Amino acid sequence: MANSQVQLRKPTLDKDLEKLTFTEQATHFVLRSWTGVGISLVFLLIAMAVAGSFAIGTPGVLVIAVTAALAAYMAMNIGANDVTNNVGAAVGARAMSMGVALVIAAIFEIAGALLAGQGVAETVASGIIDRSIFPNPETFAWAMMAALVSAALWINIATLANAPISTTHAIIGGVIGAGAAASGFESVQWDSIALIVVSWTVSPILGGVIAAAFLYFIKETIIYRDDKIAAAKTWVPVLVALMAGTFAAFLANGGTNGFYTLPLAEAMPIGLGVGLLVYFLTRPVIRRHAEGLDNRNQSLRTLFRIPLICSAALLSFAHGANDVSNAVGPLYGVVSALRSGLHAGATAIPLWVMVIGAFGISLGLLLFGPRLIRIVGSEITKLNPMRAFCVALSSAVAVLTASVFAIPVSSTHIAVGAVFGVGLFREWYTRNSRRRIDYIRARGNRIAPEEPPANPEETSRRYLVRRSHFMTIVSAWIVTLPVSAALSALVFLALNALFN
Repeated sequence: MANSQVQLRKPTLDKDLEKLTFTEQATHFVLRSWTGVGISLVFLLIAMAVAGSFAIGTPGVLVIAVTAALAAYMAMNIGANDVTNNVGAAVGARAMSMGVALVIAAIFEIAGALLAGQGVAETVASGIIDRSIFPNPETFAWAMMAALVSAALWINIATLANAPISTTHAIIGGVIGAGAAASGFESVQWDSIALIVVSWTVSPILGGVIAAAFLYFIKETIIYRDDKIAAAKTWVPVLVALMAGTFAAFLANGGTNGFYTLPLAEAMPIGLGVGLLVYFLTRPVIRRHAEGLDNRNQSLRTLFRIPLICSAALLSFAHGANDVSNAVGPLYGVVSALRSGLHAGATAIPLWVMVIGAFGISLGLLLFGPRLIRIVGSEITKLNPMRAFCVALSSAVAVLTASVFAIPVSSTHIAVGAVFGVGLFREWYTRNSRRRIDYIRARGNRIAPEEPPANPEETSRRYLVRRSHFMTIVSAWIVTLPVSAALSALVFLALNALFN
């Protein structure tokens, strides 16, 4: 009888232990979520303290401190939403773990923001609306605060909904809406808006075309060659050198916030020299990694991990250089207007302003970034290291080019455009490439004739690019600017009514 009671109690005890285990796991999950929120609040307080200490003696020091906190909140939202653009492809291709990807992105985001973020930030601060039309600096400050509040809230909502939207759309829509509500539509500089909108239209197409071109080059010169490993040993160092040379030329041509600037004609030879140096340094490394690898595509994935990690780092730098402006541009506008007045010319952006944006983006991606990485990295089209490399490199080239001309492009547009470009090119190449067909036949593999389409659902399922994700993402892009503009106008009217 005693033994039977013990036997009956054991399952009950096991169930109780399981309940305790599940309770402990749930507690850890909740505490981890609240830990991120707590760290974020501490960062906002630090941003306020830093801004207040540097703004002592400036009229409206409290306004500057509050705007700094809003800019920090905006920066964290950018990091949480836009981190997918930088490392989503690399994580989706399983070339690096989530932790490694986040650390690389954080480091290079900070470097890009601090070294190359000033030009685009000045465009957001003064190139969207004409602050000389505003009645006083305080009204302009309220408008910038309203823009930050509306853009950050909309990005926060999108991140919680797992939607990779354009943070550039959000802040520019917010600036337009608040500016129009504050001093009418005549304050909006429509010529600058037209240039930015054109760049938004062209940039995803450009990213897709460049990515498809790189993938075509890799397929023709490496993947569908008889000796894949020998071809990779020849061309992978060339691709890494191309990345390094492009990056060096960008830095020499003004990518250091004016600290060191050369004309493009002089920057190009520097880029060429750095590219050659990297080529000769990389070639023995690739050859060493290629030793003992089988002549198959799986081996190529191993050899492309190094270029992919480098391209993800480069894209993180480019993103920091361009998208930090979405957070610090309005803050810089407020500081400049309250210190120098509405009619003063452009001044250098204070370093502490850039630091708030740089560390805010990195903190946001470390705390909240993994939510959206899976969308861009795996749910639009299947990525391997070669395809992911094409996505990251093309996105970095396009974003860096825009940063040179101080144009606030959408890195989300470019990265997602590159992913779609890779997927659509794969669909075309699978059907039309003579080299691929000859390569398969040379190995005795049979290519099945074209099957008649079964039904629309089956045809859609077989596409390499998931069209449903395309429509969802485009819809999010379309609504972001008008929603942010309308919300910003309402926030400005509320602030104006409360404090004036």
